[in-house]
Amino acid sequence: MNGRDDSPAQRPAGHDLRVLLPLAGFVRPYLRTLLLAVLALFLGAGAILAFGFVLRLLVDAGLSEQDPAALNRALLALLGAVAVMAAGAGLRIYLVTWLGERVVADLRRAVFANVIEMDPGFFERTRTGEVISRLTADTTLIQVVVGSTLAIAARNLLLIGGGLVLMLLTSPMLTAWLLLGLPVVALPVWSLGRRVRRLSRETQDRVAAVGGRVDESLYAIQTVQSHVQERAERVRYAAAVEAAFGAAIRRAAVTGLLAASVIFLMFMLITGVLWIGGHDVLDGRITPGELAAFLFYAVLVAGSVAALSEVANELLRAAGAAERLLALLQTRSGPPAPRHPAHLPEPSTGAIRFEGVWFAYPTRPKPPALQGIDLEIPAGASVALVGPSGAGKTTLFQLLLRFYDPDAGSIRVDGVDIRAVETAALRERIALVPQQPVLFATTIRENIAYGAPGASEAGIRAAAEAAYAMDFIAALPEGLDTHLGERGVRLSGGQRARIALARAILRDPAILLLDEATSALDAESERLVQAALQRISRGRTTLTIAHRLATVQAADRIVVLDAGRIVAQGSHAQLLEEGGMYARLASLQFTSLLD
Repeated sequence: MNGRDDSPAQRPAGHDLRVLLPLAGFVRPYLRTLLLAVLALFLGAGAILAFGFVLRLLVDAGLSEQDPAALNRALLALLGAVAVMAAGAGLRIYLVTWLGERVVADLRRAVFANVIEMDPGFFERTRTGEVISRLTADTTLIQVVVGSTLAIAARNLLLIGGGLVLMLLTSPMLTAWLLLGLPVVALPVWSLGRRVRRLSRETQDRVAAVGGRVDESLYAIQTVQSHVQERAERVRYAAAVEAAFGAAIRRAAVTGLLAASVIFLMFMLITGVLWIGGHDVLDGRITPGELAAFLFYAVLVAGSVAALSEVANELLRAAGAAERLLALLQTRSGPPAPRHPAHLPEPSTGAIRFEGVWFAYPTRPKPPALQGIDLEIPAGASVALVGPSGAGKTTLFQLLLRFYDPDAGSIRVDGVDIRAVETAALRERIALVPQQPVLFATTIRENIAYGAPGASEAGIRAAAEAAYAMDFIAALPEGLDTHLGERGVRLSGGQRARIALARAILRDPAILLLDEATSALDAESERLVQAALQRISRGRTTLTIAHRLATVQAADRIVVLDAGRIVAQGSHAQLLEEGGMYARLASLQFTSLLD
């Protein structure tokens, strides 16, 4: 296997709220806060339940017996209960909100920490916009649940449990009638709840699709506009938005029907019990205060059941979100870490050896990208990789960086199989300058120091000088502190390439990988970048991918690949003399230049 493929999209959908249980691991470090919130919850719920006792005292002792002192005591008890309830509610709201925000912050960090370790194959299977949606929209749902909904659910469960006990103590007969009717209320909750759960997951998937559509369109904004496809993108985005809207409305309709059914059936049940209780008062079997207290508890229980139906909707939505987030958190992608890592020799020489390497990408297994590659690159050598698109040049870079492991054969750096060393230790010895340099929306200084965050000011300036970048940097208003904008849009292609080179120089790698570093540059920028490359390549093992053969003539050796195999290798002069693919490519390119 090239890597583990536990894509979240392939996981089965959750069937109940048990998918929320793994979130307990994120709550565990804050048990003290949780216990205080639970105490506040019990205080508030207890104060509400005490209202029934106060109401009974008010009606039977204060009003029925016309006793002013009893009335005053009942009202003072009511004020006391209200004060306790208010204090409990305020403390509960603060504590559970803090807990929700803290848990979501930790969850976001954990999920992002896992995602950032994924290999490129994961992002071939998963849209970036979907990942962003999970880290934003889904975590927001979790925050609402942990910071509010769970507390509301617990509060209503306490009120239901406490209310039923007090109803039973007040009038066992009326309580029995009420309990007999509860299955009628439970039926729509069970039936409609299943549909809400399914529609909640569909809604979240649709929202993720909207995020993916935005990410894809804005990332390729210049392509969209240059091909005059703004209208088509608007139509596609509108379709994604309408699909999300439709799913949300279907969920809202079923949720509304669920809430309406529960409220109507519950209060119909209370009306029936009240009719029975009213006749009991007339017949003298219970007092008016007991009926009032029972009615208060019944309404409290009914209201709590109705509230739980709404809470259930939020919990089901959160269950879908938690399932997606936890799937992303538990996904493992890419080559496995060695159980007992070997150590690369110090200092590194940069010697590389490919031994019988076969490899096929998991997403496109046929034909294999590499077929029996044997290649030895001595320390400090300069080797150019040439060949048509799809020949396997970039794949060699990806295997050397251990984004993937070969299906067969091995790759050795400084004599050690790279599968036996920690990936970070391997990559610290390698610097990659890609065809499209990646710059971040921060300062030039931070971009150059990206791979060496502890670099000194002198080191950053020296790297910029070595990459022939200091002249244009000095001309900018804020010099090294100039902000580049998203993806470095404020710089030209040649300037971006030289910043990327400066970044590589600052890392001082033993192995330098150059992937078409000058292919998109104008002649003057290419001249400067080539001069920088010649300077920084000295004393390092350098592998260069190039389609322009004029840029690789000075390499110690040129390796020609075709269809995943090495078909020739040697110096520029040797390969021209041999004929074959390299000679044909050279003839085409140099003839074109002369024309």
